[in-house]
Amino acid sequence: MRVKEYLSQALWLDKRINSKLEQLEVLRALATKVSANLREEKVSGGNNTKSHLENTVVKIVDLEKEINEDIDRLVGIKTEIMDIIARVDDPMSQIILEMRYINGKSWEKIAQDIRFDIRTAFRVHGKALKKVREIKNRQ
Repeated sequence: MRVKEYLSQALWLDKRINSKLEQLEVLRALATKVSANLREEKVSGGNNTKSHLENTVVKIVDLEKEINEDIDRLVGIKTEIMDIIARVDDPMSQIILEMRYINGKSWEKIAQDIRFDIRTAFRVHGKALKKVREIKNRQ
């Protein structure tokens, strides 16, 4: 795995978790809608809605379990990446790596926050990636 891919793992997993949280919100809204209509269906004797509600609840529980597992993985990956970043000897490189790969900031925002022009931020980032590669190769 290349260094950028390694460092980007946390960001991609974070995006995946957020996507699943959106799915969970939709499922919960659907379950609420189904349960609100359950009274009407019970009166007319329909049993299909109850089955649909049960299926939706099962999907919610399964998705919540997946999200919790992903969060556990995310915490582990972020801890591992932060340990690697902490071993980079230049504090500015550490800050840039954290801002980019842990916090997911854009290059424009990083340059603004550290008061560098964007080319300087890219240059420091490039040197930082080389240091991370060296650290990873020593492991």
